[in-house]
Amino acid sequence: MDELCIQMLGGFSLKLGDRELQDTDTRSKKAWALLAYLIVHRDQAVSQNRLIDLLWGSEPDSNNPENALRISMHRTRGLLEQLDPENGRSMILRRKGGYQWNGGGQVDCEQFEALCRQNTADPELRLKNLMDAISLYRGDFLPRQSGEVWVVPVASYLHNLFVSAAGEAVELLVQRNRTQEAIAVCRRCIALEPYHEGFCRELMQLLAANGDRRGAAEVYDRLSKRLFDDFAISPSEETRTVYRAAAHSPGDRVLSIDEVMGSLKEVNPPIGALQCDYDYFRILCYALSRTLERSGNTIHVALLNAASTAERELSRQAIDRAMGQIGQQIRLSLRRGDVYCQCSVSQYAVLLPKANFENSQIICDRILRAFRRAYPNAPIRITYQIRPLSPGKAGKAE
Repeated sequence: MDELCIQMLGGFSLKLGDRELQDTDTRSKKAWALLAYLIVHRDQAVSQNRLIDLLWGSEPDSNNPENALRISMHRTRGLLEQLDPENGRSMILRRKGGYQWNGGGQVDCEQFEALCRQNTADPELRLKNLMDAISLYRGDFLPRQSGEVWVVPVASYLHNLFVSAAGEAVELLVQRNRTQEAIAVCRRCIALEPYHEGFCRELMQLLAANGDRRGAAEVYDRLSKRLFDDFAISPSEETRTVYRAAAHSPGDRVLSIDEVMGSLKEVNPPIGALQCDYDYFRILCYALSRTLERSGNTIHVALLNAASTAERELSRQAIDRAMGQIGQQIRLSLRRGDVYCQCSVSQYAVLLPKANFENSQIICDRILRAFRRAYPNAPIRITYQIRPLSPGKAGKAE
């Protein structure tokens, strides 16, 4: 006899033999919510009042919530009857003034938790359990019901358990020189937890140790873009340090001067100024500030701020489009040797190494005029601030 398999991680489905039900039908939302709750709490009968509160909250959309619950229960049993025409309706029993799941089955989130929590002194068995658990975790718990009050803590608990299990598995794999498997686990974790800098750092180090420095740089670039686009922040200093070591550390092979100079040459440079990311912009400013104390020169940094002129805030898509237009005008208005970067969702920083304060104002005004000429109807107002770069003073040697 076929065993019922219930998936709740990354989706909600019930499979029996060659028949399968999935919670993709939005018309049966309450039926699926009812079914999920009964399965998760199947060790006990769930009271009628608890189920009414689950489905309708404190304000039922019916003058007769008990009857509304009976209708929802009828629809839920109808779903189960599609899965098992002979026994489907008996998978939910009326018991002790409530309802209880009676369909049995293997539930993936319970298997996942058991594998993660299984204690064993054998590290090989522990690693096997962890890898099996990771393969079961196809995504967060009941994603289509993620806003339900009772789902949130369960989903958070299982997600944190996955992150912990994956971190332990990667550590055990690295100890056994199973690098490719460790890389695969890191990639899987990043796909499910895209902002997790710890897994990104681990993956960069593994790729670099495996000779794939370009791959390590791509991991950082994706993380940096994701953090900047979604939260207007940069990766942590710890992550940037790992990135620089993984992507740019000297290799074992001795290079010729021609190879070094060739790698320093920009291929097919675009017209206009050079755009870099904020991390490189900071490093360049560090380098220049070290020369100021001795040279006595002044270097200015301009910060260009974009804001909406409309009554309502612009959408993120509109802001991104406007920032692309502003960046184009900055690039074309500056000299080829000048450098600029986008430092937040709505700001650009421009390095002006050979301009005094008055000339820096002229340059910024030129950028603003160029933008207004190119995009006269853009609902964007650009303002700027200019500050001199402070000299970097060396500390005393210990």
